[in-house]
Amino acid sequence: AMASPAASPDSSSHEALSSVNSAPACSPASDSENLSPDELELLAKLEEQNRLLEADSKSMRSMNGSRRNSGSSLVSSSSASSNLSHLEEDTWILWGRIVNEWDEWRKKKEKLLKELIRKGIPHHFRAIVWQLLCSATDMPVKNQYSELLKMSSPCEKLIRRDIARTYPEHEFFKGQDSLGQEVLFNAYSLVDREVGYCQGSAFIVGLLLMQMPEEEAFCVFVRLMQEYRLRELFKPSMAELGLCIYQFEYLLQEQLPELNIHFRSQSFLTSMYASSWFLTLFLTTFPLPVATRVFDIFMYEGLEIVFRVGMALLQVNQAELIQLDMEGMSQFFQKVIPHQFDSCPDKLILKAYQVKYNPKKMKR
Repeated sequence: AMASPAASPDSSSHEALSSVNSAPACSPASDSENLSPDELELLAKLEEQNRLLEADSKSMRSMNGSRRNSGSSLVSSSSASSNLSHLEEDTWILWGRIVNEWDEWRKKKEKLLKELIRKGIPHHFRAIVWQLLCSATDMPVKNQYSELLKMSSPCEKLIRRDIARTYPEHEFFKGQDSLGQEVLFNAYSLVDREVGYCQGSAFIVGLLLMQMPEEEAFCVFVRLMQEYRLRELFKPSMAELGLCIYQFEYLLQEQLPELNIHFRSQSFLTSMYASSWFLTLFLTTFPLPVATRVFDIFMYEGLEIVFRVGMALLQVNQAELIQLDMEGMSQFFQKVIPHQFDSCPDKLILKAYQVKYNPKKMKR
């Protein structure tokens, strides 16, 4: 399914983020000195597309919900869809241009690029855009890949056991394709003896393999490990994960003190629910269409998005969670939270950017 764009964060979130160099553009105009009238118009169209998608999913829901008004729903649904196809076409043209003029966009139109990525990279552009975002397009390690495959890895048995548990319900990983994951991990464990192989990373590799060929996925994975704090997260000591949990607790204490006190009174530790958020970047929390939207942003902005989405989830659910005991909260995190944003990933992204996050403070 084509990812739908998110509305621009509101002004209050903009103020909260103004200290951050990654502050989202509040409106297309904020970056207008670098934008042509065409690009401004496209941004407006993307906002419109967002509204149409909302209308479309609502009319589809009402159509499924009751047969009585199915006639009228079908009309609104099909008219929304025909408008959507024009907008999809525009989005494709825009992303085609971004990919072709990548260096210029990266240098001169960074704010707009950031905003477009937050709205979701169109499905068919993900492979190339992810590679461009992490500079994995011409890595020497790509040429070593076939050599690495001929060697055997000390982690082989462990890898084989785990692969079966990754995305078990996904068609893509039944039969032959699961070999892709296995081979890729064997290769990585040879390049990086210290980390070798870590269970959570299987989900990340699985997602990459759904988008791109093996050698390319390998290059992106190597980059993510080296440049995005993932290698530290996956080291055997797990010290970096401890640090992320510590930082997340700081946000929780500062911004949701009541919930924090409730969690403590129930001995509900942050690591119980948040470890998998950091280790698998929400790939084990949300269904793929939602998780992939978070991953788009991670590829440009790094781990900050994990903190933001995590805090947004707690803010949205604070009232319910405070009523529950430890067992109830565990169930809530497993059953309710994963599906709250299935029909509107944009709302999740919007809420994530309303979370106050100060990188300097986090670093300190």
